[in-house]
Amino acid sequence: MAPLLSLILSLLAASVIAEDSALPSLNDVTAAEAFIEASEVVVIGFFETPSDETFGYKEFVEAAKTVKHIPVALCSDKEAWAKLGIVSDTVSIFRKADNHQDNLQLSETKKVEADGLARFITMNELRYITEYNQVTAVGLFQSEVKGHLLLFINRGSSDYEVLKDRLGALAPEFVGKFLFVLVHGVKSNEKSLGYFGLTSRDLPRVGIYDRDSDMKWLMPEGEISTERVRKFCQSLILGNLKVRGQNK
Repeated sequence: MAPLLSLILSLLAASVIAEDSALPSLNDVTAAEAFIEASEVVVIGFFETPSDETFGYKEFVEAAKTVKHIPVALCSDKEAWAKLGIVSDTVSIFRKADNHQDNLQLSETKKVEADGLARFITMNELRYITEYNQVTAVGLFQSEVKGHLLLFINRGSSDYEVLKDRLGALAPEFVGKFLFVLVHGVKSNEKSLGYFGLTSRDLPRVGIYDRDSDMKWLMPEGEISTERVRKFCQSLILGNLKVRGQNK
């Protein structure tokens, strides 16, 4: 692991150019791929001419300041553009949770604002385990991955961090099959809890929602172990789960 990390860091260090924006500049395909591989979610602004006079550039730099928890970079290298399917100035989000690249082609937008770019980034910021809220719900329901593995849990519970980390570690096994979602037992999520016949007093529980069939399942009560959740997910993939509402 250490050699790989050293390679990534050296590639990034070699390719970063100091810009007024303070954003790293990815100068070749290798640097771009290393940047994308290094984190669950990254954002790259592909600008042919990264300057304040370029449409959308200033707004992108401002938006980057409001999403400091997400790695953001610039790229003007045309070989990297071709490798990543970029044809004109574009803001792209790369995420591992569903192996997806979300592109906002600036030439197709009439107006670009920093707030709008920041919202585009945050609503598409899906991680191996994504906290459900009004913003991330947009990205979750726009993803091509239709299965949602849901961890219903109260934020202040003693097992909160353990279960969150446990399911987050399991999620990479089901990339392309499920999005793992964290649903807190708060008032704003009462409708989601009620859909599964739950209240905050029933938590923690694990459920699956399949958007294709609009069907839902609850994992039987008991320990929320890695192996039980893995088998629960595999049961849906194999078509072994009962019809909606029969296995609560």
